[in-house]
Amino acid sequence: MRNDTLKPTIIISILARNKAHTLPYFFGYLEKLDYPRDRISLWVRSDHNIDNTNDVLKTWLDANRKFYHSVDFSYEEHPENFSDGTGVFEWSSSHFEHLIHLKETALLAARKLWADYIMFLDCDVFLVNNNTLNLLVKEDKTIIAPVLETLGAYSNYWCGMTEQGYYKRTDDYLPILEREQIGCFDVPMVHSAVLINLRHKNSLQLAFDSKKIDGYSGPVDDIIIFAHSARTAGVKMWVTNEEPFGYMLTPLEKENTLQDDREQLQNLKVEMMVEYPRIYISPSLQHFVPKKPEDTAGFDQAYLINLERRPERRERMLNTLSEMGIQAHILKAVDGKALNDSYIEEMGIKMLPEYADPYYKRPLTRGEIGCFLSHYHVWKDMIEHQHRTAIVLEDDLRFEPYFRKKIQALLKEVQKVGLLWDLIYLGRKRLSENGEPFVAGTSSLVHVNYSYWTLCYLITLEGAKKLVMANPLPKLVPVDEFLPIMFDRHPEEVWKGYYPKRNLRAFSAQPLLVYPTHYTGETNYISDTEDSDLALSVVKRDEL
Repeated sequence: MRNDTLKPTIIISILARNKAHTLPYFFGYLEKLDYPRDRISLWVRSDHNIDNTNDVLKTWLDANRKFYHSVDFSYEEHPENFSDGTGVFEWSSSHFEHLIHLKETALLAARKLWADYIMFLDCDVFLVNNNTLNLLVKEDKTIIAPVLETLGAYSNYWCGMTEQGYYKRTDDYLPILEREQIGCFDVPMVHSAVLINLRHKNSLQLAFDSKKIDGYSGPVDDIIIFAHSARTAGVKMWVTNEEPFGYMLTPLEKENTLQDDREQLQNLKVEMMVEYPRIYISPSLQHFVPKKPEDTAGFDQAYLINLERRPERRERMLNTLSEMGIQAHILKAVDGKALNDSYIEEMGIKMLPEYADPYYKRPLTRGEIGCFLSHYHVWKDMIEHQHRTAIVLEDDLRFEPYFRKKIQALLKEVQKVGLLWDLIYLGRKRLSENGEPFVAGTSSLVHVNYSYWTLCYLITLEGAKKLVMANPLPKLVPVDEFLPIMFDRHPEEVWKGYYPKRNLRAFSAQPLLVYPTHYTGETNYISDTEDSDLALSVVKRDEL
């Protein structure tokens, strides 16, 4: 496209119902799209709300309508529910018919205005890629959608459809969603964020109203009718994952409540912050987002270990924890790159004589010493302040959805069976092939075997005392080797011999509740323990 050519005009159709909790973020990302707003018109409808969706819409439109080419906004205060529906998320017949009518009306309005494109955009879609509209327009497809991520395997496209128009599982779906295959793909169904090129002549045959499609006898469902109209017209639907585009909430069941949807939004934001440390909120809607109260999630302390030279990790973790209502005490990590021989000697640190990295056959790195000391300082702080329990978090982890609820459920099981414990892994790399049976009477806790990583764990005061009393500094190994030694599941018998009192009562969550943000070899992977100098000055075969 020439630089002196105006961008195509786009109408964005927005249908809002009980989405007051998503709209501050939905509009926030809409505002950030790198597309001239004076080439965008908004067609907004809202009805059947039991929350303050209309107030949020009015506030945002009052502040932003001047930036757009035009705004067509209509809303209804009553009724709150459809006559044949009882739940907020129940898709009754009249609900479907109403939605079909609205979408057909929006499509007709776009044609009447001679718009170049219309985009149907759900209010629980967050287009974090500012270039989304430009990239979709550039593909020059009649119908195209960006692949959207969710908390699970759900997305806004199908790769298979039955003759009756229902979803069919195929092997093509996950490789597209997980971007193992990258490109633009011909699929039988797209929804939730769909761009239609109205300049293409065959778009005139597209419809949401089944009465406009000869011989249609399928379900009364807006996306199925529209897909059928596309097939009838010989129009292909396309989905692109050329870049990460954004996120969406998954549909809830009819028995769910608005609170369930709000909790899903909270957990989706936690997932988004793995790649985007800040979640963008429309400035005009900040006051609609309540401040979440924070505590230490039921523990005496929540520790966040962070290197001062990693402020981006600190920001992301603090934002993420705040979103979950967890207030963390930042413990300044010991920076291995800043360690010198005199400090190491002053601390009485000596490498375990027989130690060599199991994979690289090298001695300790300064980063590994710094990592050990960081956790050691956590244990010492617990003892000094007599914290009975704590959760310890490193700054390069991602949380499983509903992390806080799952911790609470795990602790209830611990209490129910009267388990005596010192340490519980919430994230780890399992190394042993031997079985790890579930703790009797539980469904989320196993007896732990040889493991790596100290991403996140729970620890008791008694556990911290056992680790410190083992006097590890004069016979040092990496911290994720030390812990398996202390709960007597390490395969190196010689190493264990230096720690005769191996009575740490250790367990693990199953399934795990945290994972690394990035694995070795992935883009943006950084290791402050591996990527550091060898601590050659402590490689001594001293008698202990």
